[in-house]
Amino acid sequence: MSRVGKKPIPIPGGVTVKVAGSDVSVSGPKGSLAWRAPATAKVSYDDGAKMISVNRVNDAKQARANHGLTRALIANMLQGVAVGFERRLQIFGTGYNCKLQGKTLHLNVGYSGRRRGIGSQFELPVPNGVEVTVEKEAARGDNEPAQFVIRGCDKQKVGQFAAEVRSLRRTEPYNGKGIRYEGEVIKRKQGKALSGSGG
Repeated sequence: MSRVGKKPIPIPGGVTVKVAGSDVSVSGPKGSLAWRAPATAKVSYDDGAKMISVNRVNDAKQARANHGLTRALIANMLQGVAVGFERRLQIFGTGYNCKLQGKTLHLNVGYSGRRRGIGSQFELPVPNGVEVTVEKEAARGDNEPAQFVIRGCDKQKVGQFAAEVRSLRRTEPYNGKGIRYEGEVIKRKQGKALSGSGG
């Protein structure tokens, strides 16, 4: 029996749950989500106890694999609609900046060929169900990064968009310039030292 899968999932306050066969839908202060569980899992909702339980229909390999996964995904749905998820990102590099215009995130992160007078180096449409808040538009020096936050009730969407943004300019190890998650540790490398001829 899966140690994760067998644990009942408590329903947070203010969250409404509907289970119809394999279809699970939840709604709360941060939004609404719906998902269809795999056929190998049986989802039950106890309205009186305010609990969701997940059981597998048999002990086949795929059923065992899906048991804990199903429970974890439903727990993420409940947390998402109750309190939401967020990823905080920072942009290091003098002159690097970010701004939000409508539902488009604009980034300038040091690449050559910037479209002068036309737009930014990268213009990323913000996915539906995801919210971006820019807290500081421009980076200053090595210790004052530009900062923005990606929020949403769908953990997968938030994480996917954050990963896409970060991949545009991964932090390089010498000067630390680039996009990183807040708190991410970058292994720094020492640059080549110039030595005189000694003559």
